[in-house]
Amino acid sequence: MSEFENKLDKYAETVVKVGLNVQKGQDVYISVPVYATNFTRKLVKHAYLAGARQVLVDYVDDEVDLLKYQLASDEGLKAFPSWKTKGILEMADNNAAFLSIRPKNPELLKDIDPDRVAMVDKVRRIESKEYSQNYISTGRISWTLLSYPSPEWAKLMFPKLTEEEAVEKLWDAMFEVTRINQENPVDGWKEHIEGLETRAELLNEKKYKKLHYKAPGTDLTIELHKDHKWMCANFTNLKGTKFVPNIPTEEVFTIPHKDGVNGTVTSTKPLVYSGKLINQFSLTFKEGKVVDFKAEEGYDILKNILSIDEGAKFLGEVALVPYDSPISNSNLVFYDTLYDENASCHIALGNALQMCIENVEEKSKEDIDAMGFNRSLTHVDFMIGSAELDIDGETEDGLVEPIFRAGNWVI
Repeated sequence: MSEFENKLDKYAETVVKVGLNVQKGQDVYISVPVYATNFTRKLVKHAYLAGARQVLVDYVDDEVDLLKYQLASDEGLKAFPSWKTKGILEMADNNAAFLSIRPKNPELLKDIDPDRVAMVDKVRRIESKEYSQNYISTGRISWTLLSYPSPEWAKLMFPKLTEEEAVEKLWDAMFEVTRINQENPVDGWKEHIEGLETRAELLNEKKYKKLHYKAPGTDLTIELHKDHKWMCANFTNLKGTKFVPNIPTEEVFTIPHKDGVNGTVTSTKPLVYSGKLINQFSLTFKEGKVVDFKAEEGYDILKNILSIDEGAKFLGEVALVPYDSPISNSNLVFYDTLYDENASCHIALGNALQMCIENVEEKSKEDIDAMGFNRSLTHVDFMIGSAELDIDGETEDGLVEPIFRAGNWVI
């Protein structure tokens, strides 16, 4: 086995054992791009070795999707295979583990009318609402998100290299920041997660009622409900099984008070959304709601995100990531939120995570809504961290203390 194949096998093993944490007798569903067949077979092998009952693979092709955007009628764009939704929900009810590896061509839809993109995106979100809000957002089932290099993605990152060289360089970067280059990545991930949990526990002890962000172009205050809970990406499903939903992950996160966000925040990295790029943008909030926004690139896409529903205009997540971290230290912009959000402090427009509520199982829907919990069809992370970002926390008794200075932890 070549060095690359060995690392790819370790990657697959890590995803199965750490990400999904597949249990004996469990079904596994994998959504994966057609160009990743070699990796898919390794995932399937390790899933069965872990005791999976059956592994179902759903291949997707972004070029086929592009043809739909280009050629389908409006009626066709609004159509959605409800049989697929029913199948996903049936598997979720049976405690299946879900792995999603997204096709990655950040500029796939750059020439498509933003209204057509928004049309498809909204229909998809409506159809997947039950799955995303009742199973994913609650952590009821095990799920993991990954990215996989495509030639188009690699060339966007490394335009001066040949396609083959660019893909190889992207793999090198991914293996490094996902800890696959370590001798035993599974053990390395367990140690890393323990460190993130320790940081989350410290913030939970502090019980800050307010965060204040200051950086060039950013002066933002975010209020937190007294029952908020900081977490890292180490979730526990309904069966009591731990899983890691994102590989890589460097964040600790919680939920804001929906109506308690005020000020202006400026992005520090590009955001790729539905195959289109949004860059150099800022949002202004008043009493939680976006009341103004600007973007040097992708203005119409940002406008469509904010128009998905009322909740899309409010925040659903606050995440802290040190500037001195593996992805940030790579000095690469990945043009992929899964990677770029773990190089930078970020916030998210849209739906909040119920698991970030203390003793959520004891609260009714009315109790949760009264906390300022945001509900939306969408959840869009964007990056606001930099080496110039300072964050202060204010406690219940009015004490203000530094959390971040120059982009890094000070507590």
